[in-house]
Amino acid sequence: MKTRIAIYFSYLLLAAALLLTPTMSLAADSSSAQYTPDITFTLRTAVADGRLVYIGQGGAIDGEINPTLRVPQGAMVQINMINGDGALHDVVAPDFNDARSDRVSGQGSSSVLAFRANQEGEFAYWCSVPGHRAAGMEGMLVVGEGQEALTSNAEDMTLSPMDLPDPIGDRGPRHHEYTLETIEKVGQLDDGTSYKFWTFDGTVPGPFLRVREGDTVTVNLENPQSSTMIHSVDFHAVTGPGGGAAVTQASPGTTESFTFKALQPGLYVYHCATPMVAHHITNGMYGLILVEPEGGLAEVDREFYVMQGELYTAEEFGTTGELSFSIDKLLDEDFEYMVFNGSVNALKTTHQMTAQVGETVRIFFGVGGPNATSSFHVIGEIFDRVYDEGALTDPPLHNIQTTSVAPGGASMVEFEVDYPGRYILVDHALSRMERGLAGFLTVEGEADEEVFDAHGKELSGH
Repeated sequence: MKTRIAIYFSYLLLAAALLLTPTMSLAADSSSAQYTPDITFTLRTAVADGRLVYIGQGGAIDGEINPTLRVPQGAMVQINMINGDGALHDVVAPDFNDARSDRVSGQGSSSVLAFRANQEGEFAYWCSVPGHRAAGMEGMLVVGEGQEALTSNAEDMTLSPMDLPDPIGDRGPRHHEYTLETIEKVGQLDDGTSYKFWTFDGTVPGPFLRVREGDTVTVNLENPQSSTMIHSVDFHAVTGPGGGAAVTQASPGTTESFTFKALQPGLYVYHCATPMVAHHITNGMYGLILVEPEGGLAEVDREFYVMQGELYTAEEFGTTGELSFSIDKLLDEDFEYMVFNGSVNALKTTHQMTAQVGETVRIFFGVGGPNATSSFHVIGEIFDRVYDEGALTDPPLHNIQTTSVAPGGASMVEFEVDYPGRYILVDHALSRMERGLAGFLTVEGEADEEVFDAHGKELSGH
């Protein structure tokens, strides 16, 4: 009740401000000292479905989470932000002369963002408090007809974490033949942002390969005539020159092959190893090969394939359009983007990882890199078993919160999901969330209050 009263009085204060002072100062637009708004929106901050969000108040956006705000081109826009959850928040629209409201905390407090919508298209508004945008506080502002400024026609080149072969099971050794095609193609990196990736089979990461200890494996590396680069492949599971890279330096229009025996079980990275090697890897040329031990792995309900990589773009993080590679940033290890499975949205909206309460989840996690070590963590979960560094035949570690995975390394983690909700995959070097590194695992099913009790209160911000 106190919260509702505070919010009610904040509405009265805003209404009074608008009635008594219809012309207000416009700090974001130096060309005009005062303004009269042509269109006004009110947003309330809240926590909903485990996310930080804005909720529309009044008019066509009433009750909508992170509503799309539609305005005519040239209009003077005012956004009233009411703090509904008590945390520190603001609202910014940097595409319009870096317009931003004051930051306010405390339930019922309020702030105002004002700007002139002087360019047509689609743009983002969000909370600039560190971590809040990644946690869900972001919406769309459509000016005029909208030119989809924050969408890209580039192809989605991310690989679904569910796209992996069935378990090997208990069988004898066999011969496998895999053909990997190296594909250079512009793909979507973020909303409104694209990048020319170099890939195995047109996805980042490359396909998940699954064999058994003792299997014989033939690899054909096919580099099409349309490529601009020589490419190769180095399997960390291979005992032989360069892990295969020494004999697969394929020029455009050629195919190179080799055969190897899978001698040791484990979870291994493969990647392109053509100089400059780090350039090929950062552009997307990495993947995992699983060599299952004799007898196979224990059965689980869900398996997921996740790889982390970083990109070194000449342009700053968040720049729209097709981005370009920076060798200077690569050599300085100064990345602009950190991603799971090839893009900012790969494991958030593009591909939906789901499980049911009571199921056992297995994640094959690898780091393509080329440079940064990952501190892999799932917020709200504990790893029941961690097969450190992909050592499948060693006893696993138990009850692990966060596991380190080196670039060019991998780990297999398993855990039972005991409570419904959205669980966030992160690198616990958490500033990397601000560079695009996060994924979601949605768990559905009946809540058990003995596992987690929210004291009967929904996390809705009310």
